[in-house]
Amino acid sequence: MNRAVFLDRDGTIIAEKNYLSRVEEVEIFPGAGAALGLLCQAGFRLFLVTNQSGVGRGYFTLAQVHEIHQYLLRELDRDRVRFEKIYIAPEAPGAPSRGRKPSPQFLWDARAEFGVDLAQSYMIGDKLIDLECGWNAGVKQCLLVRTGYGAELEQEAADKLAAAVVVDDLPAAAQWILKQT
Repeated sequence: MNRAVFLDRDGTIIAEKNYLSRVEEVEIFPGAGAALGLLCQAGFRLFLVTNQSGVGRGYFTLAQVHEIHQYLLRELDRDRVRFEKIYIAPEAPGAPSRGRKPSPQFLWDARAEFGVDLAQSYMIGDKLIDLECGWNAGVKQCLLVRTGYGAELEQEAADKLAAAVVVDDLPAAAQWILKQT
């Protein structure tokens, strides 16, 4: 079984910084590395799926996004975290995009490229578009974290979250997933 966990970046693994463009601004949430490490140890393949509309809006470059990801990977490597691939949608909202969430395209790409069984996989994020991405791809379960925009979403759109599992943060999401397996 090729199970995976697909993760949003901003507001899920790292603090939401409103168009993060500099490595110096990256703030990894406490316990995120350890939680992701546990998922890796349990045999889950990890994928980062992130909309980076700041590129399409001209706020920063794709090279800056890659620099942030290299830093994030180095930091998470301390907890033996390995991402199979990072999927980036750099387009601005409204611009044509094959992978911008809530599109499930990147999850389908992971299925094709890595043999991921989406029906045995999970999506974790802090926005409705993250959950919709997972639902559109047919993952086993989508989890909303209350970090980032998650708590606000839970208050404002609870009616749209009936099919989601809502947890406090990434460590709680990892524990929930591990209890299911």
